Amino acid sequence: MPYGFTGKFVEVDLSSSKVRVVDVRRDLYRKFLGGRGLGSWILWERLGEVWEGLDPYSPDNLLIVLTGPLTGYIAGVRLAITGKSPQSGGTVGSTIASEVGLELKCSGYDGLIVSGKAKDPVYIFIHDDKVEVRDASKVWGKGIRETHKLLLRDVLPELRKTPRFGEPKEPAMIYIGPAGENLCRFAAIEGKYAHAAAYGSYGSVMGSKNLKAIVVKGTGPLPPVYDVVKLKELIYKAIELVPKKAPRLRIWGTGQGPWRYGRDLSSIPVRNWQEEYWVEKSYSQYDLEVYDWVKRYWADYGCPLCCMKVTVLHRNGETVITDAPDYELLAYEGSNLDVWDVRDIAYLIWCGEELGFDMINAGNVLGFVAELFERGILTKDDLGFEVKWGDVKAFERLLKMIANKEGIGKVLAEGTYRAALKISEMKGLKPEEVLKYAVQAKGIGIGAHGIRSGLDYPPISYVTSVQGGDHQSVAMLPLDAPPIVNEVWASLADSAVICQFNMLGGLDLVFDALRAVTGWNISKEEWVNEDAKRILTLQRVLLLLGGPDVYWDPRVHDDNPPRFYEPLPSGPKKGQAPTKQDIEKLKKDYYKALGWDELGIPTEDTIKQLGLTGLEKALVRIRKRLGI
Repeated sequence: MPYGFTGKFVEVDLSSSKVRVVDVRRDLYRKFLGGRGLGSWILWERLGEVWEGLDPYSPDNLLIVLTGPLTGYIAGVRLAITGKSPQSGGTVGSTIASEVGLELKCSGYDGLIVSGKAKDPVYIFIHDDKVEVRDASKVWGKGIRETHKLLLRDVLPELRKTPRFGEPKEPAMIYIGPAGENLCRFAAIEGKYAHAAAYGSYGSVMGSKNLKAIVVKGTGPLPPVYDVVKLKELIYKAIELVPKKAPRLRIWGTGQGPWRYGRDLSSIPVRNWQEEYWVEKSYSQYDLEVYDWVKRYWADYGCPLCCMKVTVLHRNGETVITDAPDYELLAYEGSNLDVWDVRDIAYLIWCGEELGFDMINAGNVLGFVAELFERGILTKDDLGFEVKWGDVKAFERLLKMIANKEGIGKVLAEGTYRAALKISEMKGLKPEEVLKYAVQAKGIGIGAHGIRSGLDYPPISYVTSVQGGDHQSVAMLPLDAPPIVNEVWASLADSAVICQFNMLGGLDLVFDALRAVTGWNISKEEWVNEDAKRILTLQRVLLLLGGPDVYWDPRVHDDNPPRFYEPLPSGPKKGQAPTKQDIEKLKKDYYKALGWDELGIPTEDTIKQLGLTGLEKALVRIRKRLGI
């Protein structure tokens, strides 16, 4: 077995409550590493034959929870989660800062594969070689904080009975809220109150399986590494380098971002992306001091950056504990909704997190609704109340309606893209008359980084990304462009399973760490030209297969949302926007760089060169559906 891996997965079939441990082929680790890459291959291998007809909420869909070769060894700990996405119909490598990955490895497993559907609400408990499916009826329907508290009460007493020295540390866990239970298509898997694996809506996949939580405690050692002396040296190097490369992130977290992205880069969503420039000072980094900072430096296991913060707000008789919050949520629950008081923003975020939402996509939906109301497409009769810009109470009410699928909430729970189609049908409008206000890509709301100014993300960021609107995995040219959000490097972080921010210590550090842990001498050039292409090509094939309710035609859907072609109305980049001609050329250049044809369909030669045996038959199905 390669160094850094246990070589085993644990599988749980919730329909029968059967548990089995399976060996993983050695060659798969080298080809896909772990996390996002390996998860995509497992999905293809097991479900590829029926992919287009597979409902993501079917018991046959898999929820795959994975570690990677660097999990637990260097620069922060993360966990990768994947499956067929209810948003895109493809796969998303969704990651969360969580010690579940570390505890899984210390229990002897590189990952967990969940299939089937439990008859009643359950949670999975893993304690070393003990894997059990347990009753979760008392936490079903609970918010994430109550869920966390009650599950800890459930398992801590028995952990304390385990013979060991000292007091046992609490287990790690991930869980869903009511939004996931009710199959909202932008439900997250959450942990530690404010952490989330958001993109992909795997919270709703958990809900479809009646799976409330996964709780893990491992007491064994991490697997042996190839060069422990070199690894120790690299750990100390990361601890020294990473904070130096990102000092503002260490102090403020990403919450220092709105002022820069709004004023300097003209790329922040304002009123559903009607504008991207603003000079409002109410939540610049310095105004974050209005929070009671409970923990100014909050780090996950092994993280030298500490970019997350824990804060408390006292509001309406409630004590609200949440994160700083971060940039994406300050933008989407703030400027995007025309809300400028940081206390109001934090409260909205807290409400959504408690319900178990992906708050980027939730903010995307709320902004979409507010603009439709502003333009008279949705009315008070449709919603039951007015939804105006800046109305925090109205947005809070909408979140609760969506989580419980009440009234218009049932439509909005489908996410921006599908909701636009349903609303156009409700109103007797052409789909494009509503879709022009839907700022999404492949069914996933765009992250809070615009492209029109040319100062932030490149024009094809979301156009050709295999993960749709995911702002942490975007398309760039050249393929080896340095930003860590380039999907070539994002696929490395998500497959090695480390935090992208801790890649700020330098790519050389990451490849050196891979070598020290596994013994594999992977170069940057090899990753760009082989490994990343293999993962992105596999994800592209699954995305183009899609189904069963949405299918993506690259001639239509490999494009920016219509709003991104509207010239910026204000700011130093006023009047600027990409043209369709610009995008057509860039996306064809991107296809060519990855070895795909002019429509972005991987070629047979590319499939063969990358060792993706069996995908040729998927290409035939894709072309047949497209009529080519």
